[in-house]
Amino acid sequence: MKGTEKRFVCLLAIVILFFGVAGCGKNPQASSTPNASSPARAENDNQNPSQEDVRPDIEQRRQQAQEEAQKTIDQEAAGAIEETKNVVKAIADNRIVDAFAGIERATGTITVLLARYPAAAQIPVAADVQIIDLAPTDRKSISNIVTAVNAAILEQDFPAARVLLHGLTSELRVRTYNMLLATYPNSLRDAARLLDQQKTKEASDVLITALNTLTVVDRVDPLPLLIAQKEINKAESLGDKDKDAALNLLADSRMQLERAKALGYAGKDPEYDALNKSISDLQNQLKGNGSPLQAFTDLREKLSAFFKKQSGTSRHS
Repeated sequence: MKGTEKRFVCLLAIVILFFGVAGCGKNPQASSTPNASSPARAENDNQNPSQEDVRPDIEQRRQQAQEEAQKTIDQEAAGAIEETKNVVKAIADNRIVDAFAGIERATGTITVLLARYPAAAQIPVAADVQIIDLAPTDRKSISNIVTAVNAAILEQDFPAARVLLHGLTSELRVRTYNMLLATYPNSLRDAARLLDQQKTKEASDVLITALNTLTVVDRVDPLPLLIAQKEINKAESLGDKDKDAALNLLADSRMQLERAKALGYAGKDPEYDALNKSISDLQNQLKGNGSPLQAFTDLREKLSAFFKKQSGTSRHS
């Protein structure tokens, strides 16, 4: 009984703490423009904000990422997914002849893909790009959520930990859904066999499972790093024309780097310390009489390389 009471008190503290800090982020919602053929996503529990809630430069970056992601989609593979969905509907409507025809078309498409990409394990069939900025802006609130996450994990309450971790998100996320070439054709064959045996429910279940087991690959651009880049570029453009404004922008960029680190975007990477030192040195140069041009160039290149390393990391489901 004591263990249950302890767990209840711990989880109550987590809930109170989470809701106390969850509203600290700039944008407690997500912006996305999903591909019309994207599978149903649990991620869409976020509502889309109005355009005024999203920085124009970040929204422009999202649109660019969406266009790039769409170019990676194999339209024939995506068509096979849509065909599979139509087969499920045909089975539900008891249009078994149409269902067989749909399976045959989808199987034919995948046979071509297997011949075209013999070494490929998976093929992108849909993509979705979202701006998710749920995290607090101050490090104290971030630290409180991290403490609550650790407490939830100690209690092995992983659902609560997942909810809390979601509140540490500040990123532009490119999510790609992929068809597994090793298993998807087998699902189509199994469904055809079950249909031939008049086992319509089992056939439908096999196809629904195949649709729900597309692999997910996420690539994220941390928003604080994106914003830091923009602010450093703007500070450089001001240069000697408005040193005070440039210094303020550099101070803001340092805060964004600290936020990215606190949110766990490669938080242990020593490059954060190197970037902070470069910003500090640049601020000292701006306060003096020396030219900051080379220092700005060095800082931009360092941050660009660091950002590229972060955004180049893919996470697979």
